[in-house]
Order: sequence, then C-alpha cells, then structure tokens
Amino acid sequence: MRLVMFLILAFWSGNSFAEKLIDPNAVAPEFRVAAEKRRAEQIKLSECQKMADQAKVLPRDRTPFVTSCLEK
Repeated sequence: MRLVMFLILAFWSGNSFAEKLIDPNAVAPEFRVAAEKRRAEQIKLSECQKMADQAKVLPRDRTPFVTSCLEK
C-alpha cells in the first residue's frame, strides 16, 4: 500500500496540470495564426508571473499585478 501511494505521489505533481506552450508549427495551417497569438499571450503571461515572483508580490496582490503587467 505504501508503495502505491509513493508511486502516485511521485508521478503526480502540480506542474502536470500546467498549460503547455503552444507550438504553432504543430497545428493545422488554418489555425497557425491563432496559435501564434496564443503563444505570444502565454509568453507574456509567463514573463509577468516571473516579474511578480522577482518583486515578491503577495498572493493576494498577484492578480492585479499580473493584470496591470499584461495591459502594458
């Protein structure tokens, strides 16, 4: 039983549910423009989250910080 629990916890991590970066070359040509826009949004969001981490923004203030960063 302990081995089963260990294996479950070992393979299950919080990052497994994270959204992966979209590869525009992996989608059909008619959806490539939308995929490129989404990837740009994902990169900008990631950069804003890193800025929040570097600024040591409290969790309660993180959403407004990231939102204002995205609007710039």
